[in-house]
Amino acid sequence: MKVINLSSKPTILSQFLSEIRDVTIQNDRLRFRENIRRIGHIEAYEVSRLLEYKTEVIKTPITDCEVQRVAEDIVLGTVFRAGLPLHEGFLDFFDNAGNAFVSAYRYYLNREGTNIGVNIEYLATPSLEGKTLIIVDPMLATGESMELAYKAFLTKGTPKRLIMVSVISAKSGVDHLRKIFPEDDITFITAAIDPGLNDHFYIVPGLGDAGDLMYGEKLNSRRDS
Repeated sequence: MKVINLSSKPTILSQFLSEIRDVTIQNDRLRFRENIRRIGHIEAYEVSRLLEYKTEVIKTPITDCEVQRVAEDIVLGTVFRAGLPLHEGFLDFFDNAGNAFVSAYRYYLNREGTNIGVNIEYLATPSLEGKTLIIVDPMLATGESMELAYKAFLTKGTPKRLIMVSVISAKSGVDHLRKIFPEDDITFITAAIDPGLNDHFYIVPGLGDAGDLMYGEKLNSRRDS
């Protein structure tokens, strides 16, 4: 798996990342969602650099003109609920893409919240057979949600190409994906890679719970062992 870390050099992306991490700014849910969407724009552009294009001829008011158009049949796959603003950012660029959605949520297996599982409940997608699947999920902690989302999508066809995208990733999550996807033709793009996870499997330094920051706090799911 090829890994592209967009924070390897400072760009305007650094500004958006600083704002979604900053506790003094996070209270503004609208701004938080919009920053995730803007990061989606940057990452969508980076994805566009990896795609195949075809030459077509169009008419301008003056004369004929050769242009380049995306030659791949794209489906945007998103993990509920935190993936929605990132999905919208990608959809602003790939507006003709198909859309696929899956719910993947963590639940705690013990009262201390130090042992977690990931559950898949909902799936809605067009056929993925022979298409380019772009899966977007803003936070990559353990990597299990991305892995299980992909396996769920596979029940609706085998894509020709897989590109995965995150905003903030833990190094351990990236390492997990490398083991799951050893193929050289699979690409993972992230805006930042953080060093680790805490005892509750949140990314450190991370930003907290992205879904809660976007849409408000939820009741935590817990299955006591």
